[in-house]
Amino acid sequence: MYNIPVSCFDLDHTLDCGQVFRWSKEDDWWHGVIQGDYVHAFYEQEAETLYIDSRLPVEFFVKYFRLDDDLPYIFSSIDHDSYVHEAISKYRGLRLIRQDPWECLVSYMIATASNIPRIMKSIEKLSRLLGEEIVDGIYAFPEISALAACCGEDLCDCSLGFRARRLVKAARMIESGELDLYGLYDMDYFQAKQQLMNIEGIGDKVADCILLFSYGKMEAFPVDTHVDKVIRNYYSDSFEGPYTKPRMAEWARSYFGHYCGYAQQYLFYQHRLEGKLGSGMD
Repeated sequence: MYNIPVSCFDLDHTLDCGQVFRWSKEDDWWHGVIQGDYVHAFYEQEAETLYIDSRLPVEFFVKYFRLDDDLPYIFSSIDHDSYVHEAISKYRGLRLIRQDPWECLVSYMIATASNIPRIMKSIEKLSRLLGEEIVDGIYAFPEISALAACCGEDLCDCSLGFRARRLVKAARMIESGELDLYGLYDMDYFQAKQQLMNIEGIGDKVADCILLFSYGKMEAFPVDTHVDKVIRNYYSDSFEGPYTKPRMAEWARSYFGHYCGYAQQYLFYQHRLEGKLGSGMD
């Protein structure tokens, strides 16, 4: 076990906000499966210290939890109105995560037309079916080759429905080199998004989730039902044009700037938990 000094960090908000699906909390500790390891994490607010029990190196977690992000600077660049200000104030310390692109892609393809508990169960079933056992009853996320070797029927017990065939097809595209999953790091946001949207089952929102949560492309602004309501209900005075997902994301890039992805996650998380913004907080 080792510890990482870090200020302006909230482990609960970071892992609970809906961007990752293989973490769970028991008492004060979070337990998750990352990169083939079963990890335990705890953050002590008063000591401003993150405690990690893992075989992975400390550098991995600095990158994974984006502890190198200058959150005060990011806040200053997106804090343009009372709504996002309230979300930042209440959930300060929430950080975006740098996930593995393969796991993130599969997770968000599974997330289509679903909810977080169901997504978590499906990913767990998929890992049990195709992943290697790490410790008793804990399984790593499946490798690309394992999923590519399947057919849709092989995944019937994973509660994937119409997504099963799409996942196998995506795995085969990546394994064959038709899609260079790790080459997307070197592309700009728009090029990378177009590449992802060539995969059946990946539209605007899913592509933006993958680009924000694994590739760190801060221009990505995923628009789901929560964010759609936020923009319609609170930003109608500054929004122009039809209320389509691409138009809303374009507006957000212009309004919030380069770090609009951070603004999205704070607005999304508050609306998901509270169902409203602008509660009168000073």
